[in-house]
Amino acid sequence: MLRFEGSGVSDVGLVRESNEDSAFVAPYVALVADGVGGAAAGEIASATAAYAVAATALQRRGMDPVRVIKDAFTAAGDNVRLGIQRDLNRLGMATTLTVVISDGAAVVLGHIGDSRAYLWREAELRQLTTDHTYVQHMFEDGKLTADERSTHPWRNVVLRSVDGDPDSTGMDITRLDVREGDRLVLCSDGLSDLVSEEQMAGELAAEDPFDASIALANAALEAGGRDNVTVVVLDVVRGPVVSGDGLLLGAVRDPRNIVDVAAVRLA
Repeated sequence: MLRFEGSGVSDVGLVRESNEDSAFVAPYVALVADGVGGAAAGEIASATAAYAVAATALQRRGMDPVRVIKDAFTAAGDNVRLGIQRDLNRLGMATTLTVVISDGAAVVLGHIGDSRAYLWREAELRQLTTDHTYVQHMFEDGKLTADERSTHPWRNVVLRSVDGDPDSTGMDITRLDVREGDRLVLCSDGLSDLVSEEQMAGELAAEDPFDASIALANAALEAGGRDNVTVVVLDVVRGPVVSGDGLLLGAVRDPRNIVDVAAVRLA
């Protein structure tokens, strides 16, 4: 059975006053969410989406991961929308979301926004996701070079996110070609904006996933830490079925940040 063994870290950074990132790590699901909106409650958006996705995946372990990701995305959007309806001061809040799920036989990636997923194999790092940003759109249209893309002042303008819009175009969903011994990395742009892929690949040589995640987060802090930084490092392993509730990181650790439609229905 394919599953994950890993860990992660979420740090407020050296500039921001609060952490708007959330992450979750468990044997069959892991995710990173980066709240968008600042004063419009980015931490509420990321924690709410992370909770909805984790809960959906844990309840449906072993089911088709494509279907699980689609249902989890819908649940995340419903809960974010409820959070806005409860407090219109949150109007505009949204979150990125990058999630991997295994049913034991395959691994599927869901992605929206500008958090990222990478595959580290045989000391080489490859980006698995495409940023949903204005700058990436300009790059694909040939209006920016790769170097200009990485330094453009609008590089963090996100075009797609979990924002509660019932007409959302949804996530990019990809079946990953992974094998035992591969290492997956999920991160917010607090890492990818500040640390080169070459340096990331070097830090991922650490044997333990937690040590690797700490090294990557520290690299972002040493590069200025101008944003929250969240990193999840997962080793793809093959073994017997295991259980566990998982590791909560960042804003989702505070239950006051979570809006849950199911809890409202039961009240």
